[in-house]
Amino acid sequence: SNNNADKRPFKLPKNAKILLSGDSAKTWKLAARSNNKTRMNMGDCFLSHKETYQSDMSVHDNSGDHRDCGETLFANWLFVKDKKENSYLKWTSAQIQTLLNIEEDYKFFKILELSEEQLTIQITHKQFSSKSTTITDFYVSENVTVEGGVFHW
Repeated sequence: SNNNADKRPFKLPKNAKILLSGDSAKTWKLAARSNNKTRMNMGDCFLSHKETYQSDMSVHDNSGDHRDCGETLFANWLFVKDKKENSYLKWTSAQIQTLLNIEEDYKFFKILELSEEQLTIQITHKQFSSKSTTITDFYVSENVTVEGGVFHW
C-alpha cells in the first residue's frame, strides 16, 4: 500500500517562477531540515546555507562563502512534473556528480510548498545500503526572521 496516496501533489501556482526567483533574483535560507520526519540538528554550514534563484534560470548556493562548507554550486533550474502531477525543481550542473556523489549531472527536488515566504523541497537519498532516506528542507525567503534556526509556523 502506498501511504502517500492521500497526499495530493502540490500544484504550482501560476506565478511560481516569480515566487521562486523574484523579478531577477531571490535568496532563500535554510530554516529547518528533517530526515525521515525527524528534525535534524543543523551545523554551521546548514545554519548559514542560502540558495539564490535567478529569473534567467540559474541558481547558486553560498557554500563557498563559508569556511569548510564546500564549494559554491552553480546550476541551471527548471520546473518539471512527473506522471502523477508532482512538481519538481530540476537542477543541472557539471558539479552535481562530485558534490552530491551521484552518477547524473542533475538532481530532482520534489516541491511540497512554494509561496512568497516559504519553499519546502524533498529529496529521497539512497545511502550505501539499500535503505533510502527522505530529506525535507524548509526554506524561507531571506527577509523572514528565523530565531536561532528554529522555524516558526
